[in-house]
Amino acid sequence: MFPAYATFTDKLGWYALRGLGVLVLLFLLLPILAIIPLSFSSSSFLAYPMPGWSMQWYDNLFTSDAWGRATRNSFIVAPLATLLATILGTLAAVGLARIQFWGKGLLMSLLIAPMVVPIVVVGVSTYLFFAKIGLNDTYLGLVLVHAALGAPFVLTTVLATLQSFNENLIRASLSLGAGHIATFFRVTLPIIAPGVISGALFAFATSFDEVVVTLFIAGPNQVTLPRQMFTGIRENINPTIAAVATLLIIFTTTLMLGLEWLRGRRR
Repeated sequence: MFPAYATFTDKLGWYALRGLGVLVLLFLLLPILAIIPLSFSSSSFLAYPMPGWSMQWYDNLFTSDAWGRATRNSFIVAPLATLLATILGTLAAVGLARIQFWGKGLLMSLLIAPMVVPIVVVGVSTYLFFAKIGLNDTYLGLVLVHAALGAPFVLTTVLATLQSFNENLIRASLSLGAGHIATFFRVTLPIIAPGVISGALFAFATSFDEVVVTLFIAGPNQVTLPRQMFTGIRENINPTIAAVATLLIIFTTTLMLGLEWLRGRRR
């Protein structure tokens, strides 16, 4: 495990570093994990100790019209936004990787701007722009802004994948008579697929968890799950929110495990 020249101090430092890492991980995870038992509480309040165990909050989640509508909206908006973000981000990444031109760095900065600009600024500016063209309180407006937030993640992951792409494969395909479109779908896309899928997962998670821009853009009929949770916390806190949070933790963890599996495949 340790090299022959490792001293006692080296070994002590190795164990101390990993112990510190475990403590930091527990510090970050325990507040999240603490919410899971509360979703099974028989109390009407989020409080420890719990008086008993109950599934009533999950029943309320699946039978409530408000929560049902919010869940349905999230699973409508997030996949559509992910699809649009994946297409735009992948095409932009392929174009930026293959073509050299003046202002490429500036264009790259503009494309990834949604990742670094404060989300409140994005929400206000999008609201003012969409108000002029009638896209506020519409599913289309919500999908477009969520796609704009997710596309930079696809762009960066696909660009990273293209760094190790062998351009000779494209030249070989073209020399054998395949067109540019056929080459993209039969040669380029299968090779960069892990990066595309990784970016799509990030885009989906971004859209599915987004609440600030949704507060500005969405109307009563476009309420998503995070916005419904925000409304519930502000108006009437009960363990139904804990039940939703538990399901989202499971869902997000599954996405991250899938992402790590894809990274392993790519390596």
